[in-house]
Amino acid sequence: MAIHPTAVVDPKASLDSSVEVGPYSVIGPDVNIGAGSKIGPHVVIQGHTTIGRDNTLFQFSSIGAAPQDKKYAGEPTRLEIGDRNVIREFCTFNLGTIQDGGVTRVGNDNWIMAYVHLAHDCHVGNNTIFANNAQLAGHVHIGDWVILGGFTNIHQFCRVGAHAMTGMGTTLTQDVPPFVTLSGNPAAAHGINAEGLKRRGFSREQIAAVRQAYKLIYRSGLTLEEAKAALDAEQAALPADEALHMQAMRSFLDTSTRGIVR
Repeated sequence: MAIHPTAVVDPKASLDSSVEVGPYSVIGPDVNIGAGSKIGPHVVIQGHTTIGRDNTLFQFSSIGAAPQDKKYAGEPTRLEIGDRNVIREFCTFNLGTIQDGGVTRVGNDNWIMAYVHLAHDCHVGNNTIFANNAQLAGHVHIGDWVILGGFTNIHQFCRVGAHAMTGMGTTLTQDVPPFVTLSGNPAAAHGINAEGLKRRGFSREQIAAVRQAYKLIYRSGLTLEEAKAALDAEQAALPADEALHMQAMRSFLDTSTRGIVR
């Protein structure tokens, strides 16, 4: 185990023998770190925190600190980070709270740039990119393949659907359906993430179905309930592999609790 002599690793912590820990980092007693992970210098990891395999944490991040929630009373809540994530400088990931599921969770293969904040009870999927200074308040859920532009701010309890993308300086106070691109303060929708879908192997027909769903929700002049009915009718006429992604947008509308950016 390559632990720098100036690092402080609690003897109760569980680190795989292949883990690297840089100078002056501090790792608490309830931390578990998987094989191949690299902890840079001046990183503090505390709380009931599990970090999976092959993660890279750069210097000066604070991982697993108590949530910034005045109701928190020291309960043994958790932070869970998956595999192959890159976490750049000065990031802050907080533990969950018992008012939610008790866990803040980050999936696999995420690229998280400097100064990103994940507040308590956030859930981040897989293959996301968070640019510098993206800030998530408590209980925010982010789907797979989401891209957040620099200085994106997301209000508590918001959800961002898979493959969505925000521009620099976007402020979200409502949910974002899958595939939608948006920017501004307040945020406004500007189409679908067609280029991202092409890169991820979506067919021309699948992208066309997503674009049609977007038009029904955002450009048709229909009320939201009318758009839902129109989406149901469109899905029924499409092959299953094309209707699948339209259904993802349709289902998101039914599960949104804050309303959607529209």
